[in-house]
Amino acid sequence: MSNTLPTTSREIQLAARPTGAPTAEHFALVERELPAPAEGQILVRNTWMSVDPYMRGRMDDRPSYIPPFQVGAALEGSAVGEVVASRAAAIPVGATVSHFAGWREYAVLDAATATPIDTELAAPQHYLGALGTTGLTAYAALTDVAPVRPGDTVFISAAAGAVGSVAGQLARTLGAGRVVGSAGGSAKTALLLEEFGFDAAIDYRAGDLAGQLATAAPDGIDVYLDSVGGEQLRVAVQALRQHGRVALVGAISGYNGATGAAGPDLFLAATKEATLCGMLVNSYFPIFGEYIGKAAGWLADGSLRTRETVYTGLDQAPAAFLGVLSGANTGKMLVRLG
Repeated sequence: MSNTLPTTSREIQLAARPTGAPTAEHFALVERELPAPAEGQILVRNTWMSVDPYMRGRMDDRPSYIPPFQVGAALEGSAVGEVVASRAAAIPVGATVSHFAGWREYAVLDAATATPIDTELAAPQHYLGALGTTGLTAYAALTDVAPVRPGDTVFISAAAGAVGSVAGQLARTLGAGRVVGSAGGSAKTALLLEEFGFDAAIDYRAGDLAGQLATAAPDGIDVYLDSVGGEQLRVAVQALRQHGRVALVGAISGYNGATGAAGPDLFLAATKEATLCGMLVNSYFPIFGEYIGKAAGWLADGSLRTRETVYTGLDQAPAAFLGVLSGANTGKMLVRLG
């Protein structure tokens, strides 16, 4: 290895587990020694990292589908970066890769856990958004979990966010007759109409969700993509038509342990013969390549538009994460490193 390669790296560690909403005090910026890559490993200089709402659950010490973050250890999440040293023939120095060791400036990884990406196909940060797990979530939700059929009325919550903004556009591509989105505030609802092509937009902060949805979709809805839970899920189930379909993608309204509004009326869902189905995006990794091929084409021809909210510098990662929990982002929330 060259002597010019780094021997230390800064990372964001979990300083303490929050009770309720996390704050900056729950994170620590730490410099630690960086091991040299062993045989079969690579050293990656991270250039972009993702912060996502699901990470809030990993701050708690409780069983889940993914292990919790450990106090005193680096957080982790999706990132892309440049390979600056390699002891793996399959991934040479200079390659750009995606991986799961975000929240740090440099990462030593087993080459098998990194995926080379084509930066001529799309910009690197798109592999954390529209071409990443958020885009795949939207695609899988609307093609398999709660499939959109021609002419359907589709309702998307958190529609100005990373998953929702892609989902609304994909719904149209998949043949939806009407697409309705919810977002917080007039600026975001205007964006849904003017840039992302929604037919109607609901401001959940304005109250009377049921009334707003009835106005936006007077004949009811066929498909609902839920990233919020609570009141929005309850109102969506009320608005479902017979044989309606719900993709349960997230429940950000309850991530900080708040006692939110009552959940959906499951007896009503039963009488409507509705399907409410949860999803984990890792179940759809086998179709990731198929999705990227399609989505890259949509990005190139302009039928899929994206927005990003970018914080700069590793030290700003906690602020970006807290921002995504409070809805401060439009589109994908990203941290640019270096």
